[in-house]
Amino acid sequence: MKSYLFVFVFAALLSSCSKMEDKKEPVNVQQLNQQFVGAWNSRNSAQLDTLLAEDVHFVQGEVHYSGKSEVSQKWVRETMGTIENLKTFPVSSGADENIAYEGGTFSVDVIPNDRNLPRGEGKGNFLLLWKKNDKGAWKLHYAQLEDHPVQVRR
Repeated sequence: MKSYLFVFVFAALLSSCSKMEDKKEPVNVQQLNQQFVGAWNSRNSAQLDTLLAEDVHFVQGEVHYSGKSEVSQKWVRETMGTIENLKTFPVSSGADENIAYEGGTFSVDVIPNDRNLPRGEGKGNFLLLWKKNDKGAWKLHYAQLEDHPVQVRR
C-alpha cells in the first residue's frame, strides 16, 4: 500500500511541475515602459521606431494618429525636440502572455521655441498598451496622453 501511495504522490508532483513549466510568465510592463522612456529621453527615434507596432495608435485629446509611419512622424519626431526629461509615475498596470498595460501620470520639461521665453512644465495622464506580435516581440500598440495646461517652470 505504501508503494502505491509513493507512486501516486510522485506522479502528482511530476504532473504539477510540468504544468508550472508550461505556464509562461507575463512580461514586465515596467521594463517595457522604461525602454520607451529611456529611448525618448535620449532622443533615439530609431529605437522608438523599433518599439512601435505596425498598427499602433496614438491619442491625445482630439488628435488621433494610426499606423507606425504616421505615429512615428507626427508624434515621435515632431514632438521629440519640444520636450525632455520625460518621467512616468505608474498608478495601475497588468499583464498576461500577450498583452500588457500601464497607466498613471507623467511630467516633462517643455522647451520653448524662443530662447528668451521660460521653460515650461507639462503634466498629465498616460496609458501605454503593449501587445506581443506574431514573432513574439513586445510592441507598443496604443498610447494615450491627456495633458494639463503647460505651466511656467519655477
